[in-house]
Amino acid sequence: MYQKTVLPNSVRIVTEYIPSVRSVSVGAWIGVGSRDESASESGMCHFIEHMVFKGTTHRRMHHIAQRLENVGGYLNAFTAKEFTCFYARCLDEHLPRALDTVCDLVVNPVFPEKELEREKDVVVEEMKMYEDTPDERVFDLLDGALYTDHSMARPVIGVEDTVRAFSRDGLLDFLGRHYTAENIVIAIAGNVKHDRVVKLISKHFAEMKGGPTLTPRDPINGYTPTQIVDKRPLQQAHFILATRGRDVHDPERIGLSVLNTILGGGMSSRLNQNIREKYGYCYNIFSFANMHSDTGDFGVYMGTDPTKVDHATKLIYREFDRLAQKSVTQRELDRAKSQAKGGIMLGLESMGSRMMRIGRQELYYGRYYSLDEILELVNGVTVADITKAAADLFQKDQFSEIRLIPSDNNGSPTG
Repeated sequence: MYQKTVLPNSVRIVTEYIPSVRSVSVGAWIGVGSRDESASESGMCHFIEHMVFKGTTHRRMHHIAQRLENVGGYLNAFTAKEFTCFYARCLDEHLPRALDTVCDLVVNPVFPEKELEREKDVVVEEMKMYEDTPDERVFDLLDGALYTDHSMARPVIGVEDTVRAFSRDGLLDFLGRHYTAENIVIAIAGNVKHDRVVKLISKHFAEMKGGPTLTPRDPINGYTPTQIVDKRPLQQAHFILATRGRDVHDPERIGLSVLNTILGGGMSSRLNQNIREKYGYCYNIFSFANMHSDTGDFGVYMGTDPTKVDHATKLIYREFDRLAQKSVTQRELDRAKSQAKGGIMLGLESMGSRMMRIGRQELYYGRYYSLDEILELVNGVTVADITKAAADLFQKDQFSEIRLIPSDNNGSPTG
C-alpha cells in the first residue's frame, strides 16, 4: 500500500494506495520553516507560501484559485517551524490536475512585483488577527521563553518590520537556497497508482538539478525557565506552564505521548476532570507535546478568570506531582493507550491525514512507519515508562510560566 521513489535529482515521492476511496490528497513538502530564517528573514517562509499563489510562469493568480475549486477540490498551504506544505484534495479522476497545480506552485512561482506590497498588507493584517487572538498570542510568547534568541523563538509569521522590508530578489534568493530537489517530498494518499504519479511528477522536476548540501540547522540553545506576564484588554486570562520536552527521534517520545493523553488529552483526562469538572475553573484546558527534529516542548494551556489563575496553577502542579510520585494504574494506562490508538486509527479515515502522516515521516525519519509498527510502540508503553517520563519532565523549577492577563484601558490588571 505504501511505495517510495527517489528521482535522480533527489526529489522524493511517497504514496499510500487506498483503493476503497474515490479521493486523493496531494502534498508538496519542503523541509524549510521559520527556524531556517535569519533574523532579517523572519517570516519569509510564510510570506513565500502566500506569494506562490500570486502567479506562476504557467498561470495567473485567479487561474490558480479556480483550478481545483472548479472541479470540487481544495488547494491550500501552511508553514511551520521546520517545514512548508502545499496541498490539494480532490476526486481521484482529477489527480493529474492536482499534481500539476501543486508542483507548479513549488517549481515556477514568479512573485509579481505589483502583488508584493499588497500581500505585505495582507500578512500584516494576519499578524494583527493573531495579536487579537489570545490563545495564539500566548503560544508565541511561550516560544520566546523556551528558545530565547534562537530562530525557534520567533513567530512563524514573522514581524512587521522584516516583512515590510522583503524584496522580490530576496524571496527568489531564499527560494533558490531552500526549495531544492533534496529538500522536497511529494506525498500522495488515496486512490492513486504509484508508477503513474512518478511519471507525472518527474515531468515537473525534470529540469531541477540536485543542489548543494543543505546548510545544517543551528543547534538548539540552552534553556532557562522564565516568567512572562503580558497585559491585554481581555475578558479572560490565558496561561501556559511549559518546559522543554522530547524530539521526534527520542526513544521515550511514545511514552511521553501517552502521558500527555493521561494528563490533558481529552474529557476523561486528569486535568479536565479535576480543574474543569471538579472546580469549574475553565471551559478549555489541555496539555500538549510538540516534537521537532532536535527539540520539543511539553506543557499545559488554560483559559480562566484572572482571579483563579494562581489556584489553577497550583492544581496543575499538583497533578504533575501525582504523576511523578505515584504510578498510574494499569487500568488508566490501558484506557489512555486505547484512546491514543483510536485517535490514530480514526485519523486514517481521512486521506488528508494519511498524506500528512507519510509526508512528515519522510521528512523526519526518511522512512515509513506502518500502522502496525505505531500500534506496537503504543502497546509497549508500561506503567514504569509513564512514571519515569513524569519524574524526568515534571520538575517545577524547569517550567516557564506565561500569563496573558486582562487589564483595563490604562494597562492595569483587573481582578
